[in-house]
Amino acid sequence: MDHSVHTQQNPAHQSEHPEHHAHHTHPAPTAATTWRAAAQATLHCLTGCAIGEVLGMIIGTAAGLHNAATVVISIALAFVFGYALTMRGVLRAGVPLRQALKIALAADTVSILVMELIDNTVMVAVPGAMDAGLAQPLFWASLAFSLLLAFLLTTPVNRWMIGRGKGHAVVHAYH
Repeated sequence: MDHSVHTQQNPAHQSEHPEHHAHHTHPAPTAATTWRAAAQATLHCLTGCAIGEVLGMIIGTAAGLHNAATVVISIALAFVFGYALTMRGVLRAGVPLRQALKIALAADTVSILVMELIDNTVMVAVPGAMDAGLAQPLFWASLAFSLLLAFLLTTPVNRWMIGRGKGHAVVHAYH
């Protein structure tokens, strides 16, 4: 007999045979899955941040802008690219633009903020990194180190947020 037909004929069937419906429940996330989700969310954010950060540093350095202006451009572009990457996936799921923007803001703001705070602090703190030209290994080594450190320190933040249904946890419904 077809299970759906049997259930319609006998609504008490669900309570009579709970083992048939156990597959509808989802187990609580384990520490490993939460860390994996946090690392994936951080890597996703890092991609957008890195694109914006590198582009901002290249623009500021090539244009000979003051370090503060270069940092501001880098931060602005990191947010733009970070949000854009999240919105791309959410829009692909058929979510309207305004709602996709709200989802991206909820998912990425804290992560990008923490990441930008870390990587720009490193870039400013490393002597000569901001003044090094684009052809200088110091510039690229400092930028790579700053992004690695940002990833390592932002992952626990994202884990904490995901564990509370915040941050990138709000995006998972659209993937």
